[in-house]
Amino acid sequence: MKREHFRKKLEAEKVRLEAELGTVGRKNPRVPDDWEPIPSETGTEADLADQADVVMNRENNAAILADLEARYDTIISALVRLEKKTYGKCEVCNKGIVEARLEADPAATTCTEHM
Repeated sequence: MKREHFRKKLEAEKVRLEAELGTVGRKNPRVPDDWEPIPSETGTEADLADQADVVMNRENNAAILADLEARYDTIISALVRLEKKTYGKCEVCNKGIVEARLEADPAATTCTEHM
């Protein structure tokens, strides 16, 4: 298996996700390795429609952030598996995951039979 190739793919995805996370969130200063939506000022909008827009944007950002953070966590887990030399093995049957599957999703944790 081309471990270094997959390490580079995972690292590139990690950098991309961190940049994307930074557009809708920030690292939570109270909880290490956690992200939180960027706070927005509310109550300064002139009318209720503007206030509703602010709330909707915040809720949308929170949902986007949750999806990005979940993907980010899978990338981090895959990098840990690389370090532990368990990367590329199905977590159900312990057989190797075919490289084509890892090319499509470098963070895959199961073989095609158990996905």
